[in-house]
Amino acid sequence: MDETLPIPLSALQHYSYCPRQCALIHQEQMFTDNVFTLRGRRVHERVDEPDTRHEAGVRIEQALTLFSDRLGLTGKADIVEFLPDGTPRPVEYKHGPRRQREHDDVQVAAQALCLEEMTGKEVPEGVIYHHGSRRRRVVPITPELRIKTERLIHEVRALLGPGKLPPPASEPERCRGCSMIEICQPEMLKSAAEIDRLAQTLFEPEEDLP
Repeated sequence: MDETLPIPLSALQHYSYCPRQCALIHQEQMFTDNVFTLRGRRVHERVDEPDTRHEAGVRIEQALTLFSDRLGLTGKADIVEFLPDGTPRPVEYKHGPRRQREHDDVQVAAQALCLEEMTGKEVPEGVIYHHGSRRRRVVPITPELRIKTERLIHEVRALLGPGKLPPPASEPERCRGCSMIEICQPEMLKSAAEIDRLAQTLFEPEEDLP
């Protein structure tokens, strides 16, 4: 990847879920849908068009373009709520029930880092809105989450630079829920790697006896 090209914010969420998924989508330009991605797309249709409104003293910006020159990031926030004192709070929409997921938290933290650079104001928290349960989950933008997010940004850039696909994740449950499983073929690659390992073991030269 060209060091001058910004990384999409969505790449951080994909990388945190699975580095191979991130490379297939953002490097190989491959993507397929499953029931989960289709549900997510339907939820995001609600916030895809730019809009501005005010509710109880809070200015709500929908589909707001975000960027960070310092970190080399670009993307779009589903919602940014500007509190009465001007503090921004990113809100990311997810289709499922309320639950904590590290890759969702990283995505919101990256949006917060962009907003801090854009507005000059500290962003202490973001929000995940879980459409399935109609509930909000507050994500504190802690120092630990900031460090993790910036580390992942560097890892994504390092991943996409050489143009090599990383191996599949070794967690069957995660793979089963991924829309890229047919393209990724984790089981086939795992079997091929095991065959190669066995072949190397069988044909290794015997050590000379004393």
